[in-house]
Amino acid sequence: MSIGWRLHGDGRTIPVGEVVAPDERLSWPRTIGIGMQHVVAMFGATFLVPLLTGFSPATTLFFSAVGTVIFLLVTRNRLPSYLGSSFAFIAPISAATASGGQSVALGGIVVVGVLLAVIGAVVHVAGTGWIDRLMPPVVTGTIVALIGLNLAPTAWGTCTQSVVDGEIVESCTNGFRAAPVTALVTLLAIILCSVLFRGILGRLSILVGVLVGYLVATLRGEVDFSGVTAADWVGFPEFVTPTFDITVLGLFVPVVLVLVAENIGHVKSVAAMTGTDMDPLAGRALFSDGIATAVAGLGGGSGTTTYAENIGVMAATKVYSTAAYWVAAATALVLSLSPKFGAVVASIPAGVLGGATTVLYGMIGILGARIWVQNRVDFSDAKNLTTAAVALVVGIANFTWAPGDLEFGGIALGTAAALGVYHLMRVLEQWRGTGHEPASPGSVPTTESLDR
Repeated sequence: MSIGWRLHGDGRTIPVGEVVAPDERLSWPRTIGIGMQHVVAMFGATFLVPLLTGFSPATTLFFSAVGTVIFLLVTRNRLPSYLGSSFAFIAPISAATASGGQSVALGGIVVVGVLLAVIGAVVHVAGTGWIDRLMPPVVTGTIVALIGLNLAPTAWGTCTQSVVDGEIVESCTNGFRAAPVTALVTLLAIILCSVLFRGILGRLSILVGVLVGYLVATLRGEVDFSGVTAADWVGFPEFVTPTFDITVLGLFVPVVLVLVAENIGHVKSVAAMTGTDMDPLAGRALFSDGIATAVAGLGGGSGTTTYAENIGVMAATKVYSTAAYWVAAATALVLSLSPKFGAVVASIPAGVLGGATTVLYGMIGILGARIWVQNRVDFSDAKNLTTAAVALVVGIANFTWAPGDLEFGGIALGTAAALGVYHLMRVLEQWRGTGHEPASPGSVPTTESLDR
């Protein structure tokens, strides 16, 4: 493992057409600045997960820093990445917490981490070919899409009704309906920021929108600062130990497939941008994220994943130095040791989160469609169309199945449907020789189909 970094050029400028490689760095002042910029890039998304699931923001930040260090060490300081909170955990954590408490949800996170580490070890030995065969783009895109769209009702929020002085009073405590005006302002701020600004500011549209929404919520008297006032400036985050309940494991297992797809995608993205073959590091990336996720679950943090937000920073700066990520990890660690900082984050009101998640959950869903588009998935093929159609409805409608003490929700069943339907139809079409028949009269054939 390379501990040091070669200075790129004069350490101050990057010539046109060049990039700062993972084993290089700019001058330390510039490297520190870029590292802190990585913290800003991951900040909004990483903190949304604990805010939406009831976890401690400070604890989550602490374990994202620890996880990043683990990732850099296991990948031998050759693959730049920040490990932040994975949105794939939101739905299973929320469901597990509601049924068994936070410690049960942490047990599920630990199991996901262990399974991902095992897959990483297998990939390191056998390569990634079997993953491509098990999860082709139509399956991967469908799973990612149904996870985001399954969360749509959470963005809208829930309300309860009670009778007060003979009248029915509705109380909304979460989601968009908790504070519609604040939520709408937050949503509009995110939309406008993403279209009006370029570069890093445009990529931080969710963070900017949350800050604007927080300001509006403060002016409207919706922010409770009592926790901020009472919190200490320096102190350790709150740690929680996990407990294991087999009845909730069905909620978490599908997340493993999403983390596999995200990590492999990260490796391929960095390889494309640096012009370096990163495939030999794919197994290490999966293994390290698995270990980081398991460690987070053991102490009260959310599961981690490689962050697309930070890929955006690298693309904008042309700096892929792992030195910047060591700086980012150190910065996140220092911030996590300030309870007052965590209390400020925890004070973000429900209306702001409702506006942000309206965009965020939709983006997760559309990322699934993006996988289809980038890989040119042919939906005139019956198995592709049926796989996506069945799995998406199962996930969005949140189908449930409760055999005995176990309960499987829409994400688990939708994932199983995507895998099962695709591979069943693939085997049957090969047996019957029906692979080139159009899916339905309404299907639009591709150019290749028309040529044939």
